[in-house]
Amino acid sequence: MSEEISLQREVEVTAIPAGTKKVLPSGTAVVVTQDLGGTFTIHATHDGGLFRVEGKDADALGRKVVETQVPTVGKEAGEDEVWAVLKTCYDPEIPVNIVDLGLIYSMEIKKTDGGGKRAEVKMTLTAQGCGMGPSIAADARQKILSLHGVQEAQVDVVWDPPWGPQMITPDGRKKLGMD
Repeated sequence: MSEEISLQREVEVTAIPAGTKKVLPSGTAVVVTQDLGGTFTIHATHDGGLFRVEGKDADALGRKVVETQVPTVGKEAGEDEVWAVLKTCYDPEIPVNIVDLGLIYSMEIKKTDGGGKRAEVKMTLTAQGCGMGPSIAADARQKILSLHGVQEAQVDVVWDPPWGPQMITPDGRKKLGMD
């Protein structure tokens, strides 16, 4: 069990799984339940709410963000780098990245008219009612755009085919204790 801490300053959070924004005041008692992919999942002990805290607000938790960008060492990013950066994105309720959860259905890199690259991703969620979908997709898009040579990124949430636990990779199953 993680230790209860107090927020060191007011911080905007995203409610899980609703996806709505809320501000938690300085001094709010929380427990960090997940620290993966440059974001944090916290449990607010006063109301039992579960929230996502963006990496830029790590100081409110008394933490520093670990850099998750995949370095391309000056070369333009290709498919391997895009897949690697997608593996730094997490559903805030599940400690397995979105690739190993089987949420990424496709990823294509295309040339733009200006000679750069455009990454197009189709992904799903574990449940259609999850309000975190736009937040997870935005996290993926932002990380893809941080790669050298990628000028455009589109991440679409799709529902066909429906996700099922059989889509989890062997690595993901191991992390979840399913095998």
